[in-house]
Amino acid sequence: MNHYQVNRAASLAIVALSVACAPANNGKQGAASGATGETAGVSAPAAPKDSDIVRADLARIQGSPTAPLWVIEASDFQCPYCKQWHDETYQTLRDEFVRTGKVRLAYVNFPLAQHQFAWPAAESAMCAGAQDKFWEMHDALFNTQDKWEVLPSPTTFFDSLASAQGVEINRWRQCVQSGKMKSWIQADHDRAERAGVTSTPSFMIGDKLLVGAQPIDEIRRAIDSAMVKINKTKS
Repeated sequence: MNHYQVNRAASLAIVALSVACAPANNGKQGAASGATGETAGVSAPAAPKDSDIVRADLARIQGSPTAPLWVIEASDFQCPYCKQWHDETYQTLRDEFVRTGKVRLAYVNFPLAQHQFAWPAAESAMCAGAQDKFWEMHDALFNTQDKWEVLPSPTTFFDSLASAQGVEINRWRQCVQSGKMKSWIQADHDRAERAGVTSTPSFMIGDKLLVGAQPIDEIRRAIDSAMVKINKTKS
């Protein structure tokens, strides 16, 4: 996402917590995406040409275009700590900072190899995003994680979740079956990894990388600190 240029020059400091899913290996699947650009922060891959990918890329961003600060979340839909953060903190962040125009929130896919359904879950969400339903599918996946992660295959379950979110289901199925989102998910993973992400969930806020299921108080502190720096550069 070229929206992430604001974070390119960041020197990311890691706040390590023992409440994060760490990879068993590099978590890659499929071909590399050919992501380009600077990688000191979360840099932008080559612009996608497929209209579904373009739309999905924008759909996983929340907040006013005039918000002065980005919060970038690197996450895995099957990670239990990502679910914990979603259940305990996400809504407060959204209501207090995103909907009030203070922050833009972007979701970056970081599926881990030990989570066998993390990739299909990410594809399901991104294909819902192609119909502007990314966050609805995002919530549905986390809300039902304990159900689909124990299935032999979650395909039918994801299908029913997508249908419940109001997508045009045949178009969604075609998107998933095509595998078109794989390269973009891989691009997410690669540029987040180059920015210092090694586990999920991780949050890039200003020049800080916070690792783990951060409580809202820690998120507030990081946002406040980043805003102080932004205001200093304006003065």
